Amino acid sequence: MHPKAAAGHAPRQHRVVVASDKFKGSLSSDGVGEAVRRGLLSVRPDVEVDVVPVADGGDGTLAAAVAAGYELVPVTAAGPTGEPVATAYARRGDRAVVELAHTTGLALLPGGRPAPWAATTRGTGEVLAAALDAGCRDICLGVGGSASTDGGAGLLLGLGAGLVGADGAPVPDPGARPDRVAALDLRTLHPGLSEARLVLACDVDNPLLGPRGAAAVYGPQKGLRPDDLPVVERALEAWADVVDAATGTDHRATPGAGAAGGVGFAVLAALGAEVRSGVEVVLELVGIDERLRGAPLVVTGEGALDVQTLAGKAPAGVAARARAAGCDVVAVCGARQLDEAGLRSMGVGAAYALLDIESDLARCHAEPEVLLEELGRVIARAHL
Repeated sequence: MHPKAAAGHAPRQHRVVVASDKFKGSLSSDGVGEAVRRGLLSVRPDVEVDVVPVADGGDGTLAAAVAAGYELVPVTAAGPTGEPVATAYARRGDRAVVELAHTTGLALLPGGRPAPWAATTRGTGEVLAAALDAGCRDICLGVGGSASTDGGAGLLLGLGAGLVGADGAPVPDPGARPDRVAALDLRTLHPGLSEARLVLACDVDNPLLGPRGAAAVYGPQKGLRPDDLPVVERALEAWADVVDAATGTDHRATPGAGAAGGVGFAVLAALGAEVRSGVEVVLELVGIDERLRGAPLVVTGEGALDVQTLAGKAPAGVAARARAAGCDVVAVCGARQLDEAGLRSMGVGAAYALLDIESDLARCHAEPEVLLEELGRVIARAHL
């Protein structure tokens, strides 16, 4: 008998793991997994299907932690434009998972209207402070989907740091003008940080400044116009000088410093965080290697399978772990832009897109569950 069967699992040939990221703007990770699960079971009711929500450190990281058994701890904090929002972090013992997008992300902008100059990450700092207040000392901060380009100034403010202007007066939330800060006082940071380990989980390696920096690459996503970008670039450069002076370090060129509008820079320089691949952190969080053991087939995916998928996105991470475990891998997606060679390089044997079975893009966005359930049936017939 296979060891997994003895442990209460179905035999090897009857297990499938569905570990997909969200379909952004359409369906959550666990929603994708459940839809595929229903499709698989409608054809093969004898199969055990294990749904494992995954993410790359951005939106969905908190949900993945909760699905892995972490407790959701409610918090009220400042939203992306300062208004109070009901948010949370996930906790297990002294470990905590904080998702920036869950508090100060683009999806939380009032009315969905961009606020590129005023948006702040202060609320994410407040959630980190709440986790520290509760005794958490091993904290993972997942970034991605940020509404702001504040260089992490707001986050440090939420953790108790002092932002001081040229006139010696405190600077309120600077938004995308962190150059208004002439000095940074870290003596008032939350005392729990001195004994905490902080991991920055992100899926990008952008520096803070330059053509691949926070303003140039991500500013337009947050509503900055082309004429705004040089202004914000100069503001971030001035902010970097202030942070460097306060910390005696220079992290502006460190990979990941440009993540989440420069939050990566602030947590690396001022908080001494360790930067790690977001998907690898999440896969460890959900215990993916154990979940894969004994499963001959793994279904992964995300909204669009394209060249960005190959650069550290969740499906690439899942596929690498699955292939190492001896599993066959197939993928589901909304739209597929990778050719067969691209799929093979990622370790994916076949990919199934919503647009393969429904040419109406509007319906793909409106009814992804129905279409994913059908793809689950297709996969069951072809691979089980």
